[in-house]
Amino acid sequence: MNRHRTLGLAALLFGTIGTATAGDYGDRVDRRLDRKGDRIEHRLDAKGDRIEQRYDRRTDWADRHGYHHAADHLDARGDRIDRRLDHQGERVEARWDRRGDRFDRRWDRR
Repeated sequence: MNRHRTLGLAALLFGTIGTATAGDYGDRVDRRLDRKGDRIEHRLDAKGDRIEQRYDRRTDWADRHGYHHAADHLDARGDRIDRRLDHQGERVEARWDRRGDRFDRRWDRR
């Protein structure tokens, strides 16, 4: 009789621990995927900034040498590329956030 009660108590205890561990695992994966999205967004933002700076240098050169129309085009192109990469980084970060949240929800349902 005591043995059955002990087994029931152990099963209850381990079941609770297993559920808590499962929830923690889902949260850890969610945080890891969020960090991955943040890293990718930061990398794309930095790339856009570098490209924009390169176009700014070319724009300055064109302005100094009298190519004002070309300078306007170069400036607009650098801004456009930077905006596109910023937007792409935001989309990628949002996608990884959604993946992490979805994984966490699915894992918690187990």
